[in-house]
Amino acid sequence: MSATGSPAWGDELAPRPVLAERTIHDGRVFDLVSRDVDLGEAGVVTREFTRHPGAVAVVVLRERASLEVLLLRQYRVPVGAYLWEIPAGLLDGGAEETLLLAAQRELAEEADLVARRWDVLVDFATTPGATDEAIRVFLARDPQAALRSDFVREGEESEIELAWVPLAEAVEAVLAGRMHSPSATLGVLAAAASERTGFTSLRDVSAPFVLRPDRTPA
Repeated sequence: MSATGSPAWGDELAPRPVLAERTIHDGRVFDLVSRDVDLGEAGVVTREFTRHPGAVAVVVLRERASLEVLLLRQYRVPVGAYLWEIPAGLLDGGAEETLLLAAQRELAEEADLVARRWDVLVDFATTPGATDEAIRVFLARDPQAALRSDFVREGEESEIELAWVPLAEAVEAVLAGRMHSPSATLGVLAAAASERTGFTSLRDVSAPFVLRPDRTPA
């Protein structure tokens, strides 16, 4: 099927019959599972992947001399590097927590900020061949200092450094290969693309998330 000439084409949720599933490893954040799936004429395939609770991320913009984006410098053990990222976190606030509430919680916990305006910027699957993790990236504008809470940052989060960077400079860093976090690189580029059209591409916070129909958007 070709997408050419069709304004409504896009990814489609289409679960195939699962014949069997086994948990190979039960982890703290994600599980490693093996799943036998019936692909019809293509036969039955066995695939191992990580089952992930999902996450949200937030591009925060503010107007100063130029349009600035909030970036967080955080150490990541798997890659052994300090990465410049955007506020983000797991969907671990309970089944009743909406995607928007999770994003607002993460922004307060990681950056001590709240925002008056929220929109949906972009949705993506982090590594669809290896994990079911899917992330919604929100755009938060008109940020304000949050009321202090009892939340204590631990582990790598205790070392977080915050910086406001001109959006154009962040785009340059992405294209120059100096930023590697997927939510940050995609979020920065999407924000810059949306800004060029006056943010007309933004979706309402209640917009459905195709890959996460099990979660209430807002």
